[in-house]
Amino acid sequence: MTSVRRTEGAATIESVESQKIIFTIGEVIDFAGVTIIALGALTGVILCARGLLQHERAVDAYNHVRTFLGRSLLLGLEFLVAGDIIKTVAIKPTFDSVIVLAIIVLVRTVLSLSIDVEIDGRWPWQAAQQAGLAETALTRTSETSRRTQRSDPTGL
Repeated sequence: MTSVRRTEGAATIESVESQKIIFTIGEVIDFAGVTIIALGALTGVILCARGLLQHERAVDAYNHVRTFLGRSLLLGLEFLVAGDIIKTVAIKPTFDSVIVLAIIVLVRTVLSLSIDVEIDGRWPWQAAQQAGLAETALTRTSETSRRTQRSDPTGL
């Protein structure tokens, strides 16, 4: 029988079976994160070797593997954070475990941001701004071409 008890404002799961299931889910998510990182590294190396064998410039092959590995790291880190959250908060949240989780999430977030900046060469929020500027420029260009077509009925 599973019971939920409120302790210091947080619900805890008292059933040993439920705790084991939740912990196992957290472990599976952690394993998925590690697997994504490992497979990303392996795939990146294979793609780099293939590029070099196809006479791709070494700089281009390096940039491709770097980008691929960076994306794999970002995705893997997201899974690892999710696993940590499930294992730390869902089972028996204590003040110490929440503080440790906050530090882990902070470190991984800073790492994710720095990897993202390293790959894209800009902060993540700048991508949305640049996309908005590109969309605005595209809209203005299409409006200008429509006005030009209306003012020149011959289409010349």
